[in-house]
Amino acid sequence: MRALVLGGGSLKGAFQAGVIQAILEEGFEPDMIYGVSVGSLNASYLVNEAGRQTIEHKKIDWPRLSRLLIEFWIKNITGPEAIAKPRSRLTLGFDTLTSRFDGLLDNTPLKNLLRSNVDEFILRTSPIKLKVGAVDVISGKMVYATPQEPDFLDYVLASSSLPTIMPPVLIKGQRKTALLDGGLRVVAPLKAALEDGATEVVCVACHSEHIYGETVNYRNVLQLMERVKDINVNQIVNSDIAWAQSYVENENLKGRPLKLKVIRPHEPLHLDMLKFQSEDIVRLIVQGYKTGVEYIQLEDNKYFFSK
Repeated sequence: MRALVLGGGSLKGAFQAGVIQAILEEGFEPDMIYGVSVGSLNASYLVNEAGRQTIEHKKIDWPRLSRLLIEFWIKNITGPEAIAKPRSRLTLGFDTLTSRFDGLLDNTPLKNLLRSNVDEFILRTSPIKLKVGAVDVISGKMVYATPQEPDFLDYVLASSSLPTIMPPVLIKGQRKTALLDGGLRVVAPLKAALEDGATEVVCVACHSEHIYGETVNYRNVLQLMERVKDINVNQIVNSDIAWAQSYVENENLKGRPLKLKVIRPHEPLHLDMLKFQSEDIVRLIVQGYKTGVEYIQLEDNKYFFSK
């Protein structure tokens, strides 16, 4: 089984979209797509469009599908207001004092964007399987969901809800569950893919291996929280990848052939989530596409991505 694993990274998911275009154009055709955080959004969009193409044309045009994902980013992610809107200071103060804090930002725009572009019925009937991960902040456990779950889009939204910045997502009928960004525990869901039986895995991460000393306005609460998140996420994704590489190596030694390729930026990606514009999204997409092409052209990767 071929699996595409899409890691978290907030708006750096635009870089991921560029890499996806490069590998799908080259011929990689996944049977299942796994996603966490922004990776869950990209994964859901891809699986939805694959299902739509199957219904309309009886086959999947993967290169076109990747281009549609690029168009989705460029058309819809035009600025901070496309994802979330700030809550008033009065509301924040009142909610905090009354123990009703529900995030610094209102993520209704993201919720509307998700529901207007992804259909749960199409996800359930798509020939490409899908699994996304979120964290239950009450139990502390990682929770994975497939489109067969009722209210699946709530899991996707939860997987993309940044802690403190956005509100936890409550799943209908589950009173003791409150879900947030899966990146709190797993950034690249490689273990889930390998445990589900994937034999060829391509992972697209949004974080470089190392974090450098970028200038950070640590007196701006949102920028500080974003920086702290990046530091934690960087450590988690490195651990996710190291575990998967070790697992694949051990399985190959046992005579079970597994393949794993990880594509990630060479250096940390830069995007101010409070001030970005369409040009910044396009820049990351182009950077991702170039990185994907460079990786594919390496001698030992030439034939990995072909069908």
